[in-house]
Amino acid sequence: MHWDDGRERWIASVTVGYTPQGKRIVKKASGRTKTEANAKLKEILRDYHDGLVTTSNRYTVSQAVRDWLQFGLSGRGPATIAKSTILANNHVIPDLGARKLRELSADDVDRWLAVKAESLSTRTLREVRSILRRSVSRAQARDKVKRNVVLLCEIPRGQVGRPSKSLTVEQAEAVLTAAERSRLYAYVVLSILLGARTEELRALTWDHVDLVGRPDTDPSLSPSIMVWRSVRAGGDTKTKKSRRTLAMPRRCVAALQAHERQQAVDRELAGEAWQESGLVFASKIGTPLGAANVRRAFRQIAKAAGLDSRQWTPRELRHSFVSLLSDNGMPLENISRLVGHSDTTVTEAVYRKQIRPMLLEGAEAMDRIFPADPNP
Repeated sequence: MHWDDGRERWIASVTVGYTPQGKRIVKKASGRTKTEANAKLKEILRDYHDGLVTTSNRYTVSQAVRDWLQFGLSGRGPATIAKSTILANNHVIPDLGARKLRELSADDVDRWLAVKAESLSTRTLREVRSILRRSVSRAQARDKVKRNVVLLCEIPRGQVGRPSKSLTVEQAEAVLTAAERSRLYAYVVLSILLGARTEELRALTWDHVDLVGRPDTDPSLSPSIMVWRSVRAGGDTKTKKSRRTLAMPRRCVAALQAHERQQAVDRELAGEAWQESGLVFASKIGTPLGAANVRRAFRQIAKAAGLDSRQWTPRELRHSFVSLLSDNGMPLENISRLVGHSDTTVTEAVYRKQIRPMLLEGAEAMDRIFPADPNP
């Protein structure tokens, strides 16, 4: 124990061993009093012998989260990185960022989640907790903190999110009619009549579109699109079952033929500014469409169709596809294959409100066993 004139603090130090090169391994602690310095050194020694050494006492939650955002999202798509950054900057760092990570407690996390549950949906709560959990886990692996207290905290029930909706036949026709005056017409037609995901359509290329088919073969092959890619990281579809080839209704073929002609005009007008990407749905100079571009254009279409544009999103065109087929009596198994789900369980879980129950066998059997009395 000695007094440091420069720091004006007591320094407690002890040798705990030697490196293979014979250099001493010294642990130190400082305090305004001998008692404080000695207590801190004892804590450091206890952690050292327990194998719980932390390398920094000043490392904050904010630093842990920012380090995870910078290094822990390697290989993730731009949309995932952007979303994680927004959630971290809006909900994690402002509330917990100034806290020293080693002092963060499970009670702190519980109180934080309880406050967030008053304004966020359960799904968003799960996402922000995941960001904090993974940030602390990464810091723990680098000896910045002893344990991950976030693992001790459950996710409370949040606010009810906005439920997905589906268009009626009349609303769908109104949307299709309104879209005829938009550059997004073919996009809307394929969304409603084929049920493709918005990220699948934005990645669709002309070499995966067959506008002719093979009418001379036996059996004949209809015009089709190959849904083999998406705008996800790596270009893969959401699941293996999502990779599918869909025959196109005549309305889809006509819309794509008109869209192809319009794109040829765009290419000619753009001249040297045109950037060839092979995409079916591209900007006026051939560049990929972003999700925001599609949402903005679709809101204008929804408004022109007499809908509240704030209440509808492009992904609900896919819900409408499921609903319209279900209302028309198509079996759930067939709908599941068309939308690219691995089985009917996924379809039922995601589109529960859009699927009409069709369990008629019991009622039909009982009608045969106990026929209704014609003269009640």
